Amino acid sequence: MIALPALVLLPATGGAIAWLSDRGPEARHRPWWVAITTIVLQTLLLFYVTCAADWGHGPWLAHFSAPWVPALGIAARMDMDGLSLVMLWLTTILSFPCVILSARDVGERPGLFHLLLLATIAGIDGVFLATDLFLFFFFWELMLVPMYVLILQWGHEDRRRAAIKFFLFTQGGGLLMLVAILGLVILHQHATGIVTFDYFALADTPLMPTAAMVLMLGFFAAFAVKLPVVPLHVWLPDTHTQAPTAGSVLLAGILLKTGGYGLIRFVVLLFPDAASRFTPVALAMGAAGILYGAWLSLAQDDIKRLIAYSSVSHLGFVLLGVFSGSPMGMRGAVVQMVAHGLSTGALFIIAGSLQDRLHTRDMRRMGGLWQALPHLSSVGLFFAIASLGLPGMGNFVGEFLVLLATWRISPPIAALGAAGLVLSAVYSLTMVGRAFFGPPHAGEGADHAPPADFGARHMAVLGLTMALLLVLGTYPQPVLNLSLPATPLAMPEMEAPQP
Repeated sequence: MIALPALVLLPATGGAIAWLSDRGPEARHRPWWVAITTIVLQTLLLFYVTCAADWGHGPWLAHFSAPWVPALGIAARMDMDGLSLVMLWLTTILSFPCVILSARDVGERPGLFHLLLLATIAGIDGVFLATDLFLFFFFWELMLVPMYVLILQWGHEDRRRAAIKFFLFTQGGGLLMLVAILGLVILHQHATGIVTFDYFALADTPLMPTAAMVLMLGFFAAFAVKLPVVPLHVWLPDTHTQAPTAGSVLLAGILLKTGGYGLIRFVVLLFPDAASRFTPVALAMGAAGILYGAWLSLAQDDIKRLIAYSSVSHLGFVLLGVFSGSPMGMRGAVVQMVAHGLSTGALFIIAGSLQDRLHTRDMRRMGGLWQALPHLSSVGLFFAIASLGLPGMGNFVGEFLVLLATWRISPPIAALGAAGLVLSAVYSLTMVGRAFFGPPHAGEGADHAPPADFGARHMAVLGLTMALLLVLGTYPQPVLNLSLPATPLAMPEMEAPQP
């Protein structure tokens, strides 16, 4: 299906056009319109891919393969299953608030900004589709550089340090994964005499238990950094705090999910025996992340930093679900990734809007905003209670399934995860109380005119996100049906018809 590479090429091409359109004194908003058009076309293309998918013949829904570097066994191979489709739709949905709400008023070099934003989206789409490990690594690195430049050029006061920390951690994890990929390819060549980076061929590589564990840890390190997993999370709070709003939404909503996707697609499915032996350690790391992130969220005065640490806590449930060893836990992990992407992405938009209006992220300088900003405050309240896992919201479904699956293999770990949910309610409601209720702050700027509330544009986009969270919380079955990944043993048909 030629539409699969088009899902990657379209945003990359749109970004290039947005950059080239930024010429002349009257071209300030032209790159924004190009980016909006690109995202709309991307949505239509993904809708076509969804409708044209091969739903009746196995778990793999679409396939594309073309030679790239045949001498090294490298191909431009992409395959899509239900898990990939869910992640692609999450990426496309969250691209709209990134562009519509967060990037319109970029004052400096808007063409370059939209080029980097759309290039990052292209890399993310490639990660969710690539089934050649060299191609996967290529897209994995493609996500890194544009995001680094976005933070470095359009971030806040301490952006340089945050950008360097982001680059070093993610690049270091990527290099470990590259070593693991090359090790797997070499071992496969020794066993079969064939050099290949094909995901399905490498899954059949005979491995000694020690070799499988070492290679699995190489993949795990890269994905644990990106998820992130404690103690490899230290880049995340600074990066989220200093990134521009669109960068924070991309990071929280989509980029972190590539870590969870990688754990499912490559760690658990490529190395099932090694992953099974590693399960006690992974569960302990997941529980530690849930409690650690929640505890540090309670201590934050910076609203973006609070949301960043809450991401560390909520994504600990993804690690528990992936390593629970059951379809229920895997489904819960995927639902949690989707719900977290929607709710936390929206919270970062709200935090960025507060910073733009109040010129501060410090909750000690907020308060009483419900009267001045009723639309913003009510939307903030909705996403805060969604994030804490209120029944009826998508976050509750994911966390409930993960805890239920974890209880079956380790009741103590499940109990620790449930304790993290209690802390989640405390810091979420504390954030709402400090920012939106209570007496107004009487410090600097108290005599200025009240800031502008959310208008129709913000309310329409965030209202759609609210509706998606409610639908996911009340009728999650479509996502649950798609969320189980296809195994590498069920190879897609190479002769699938081309549209």
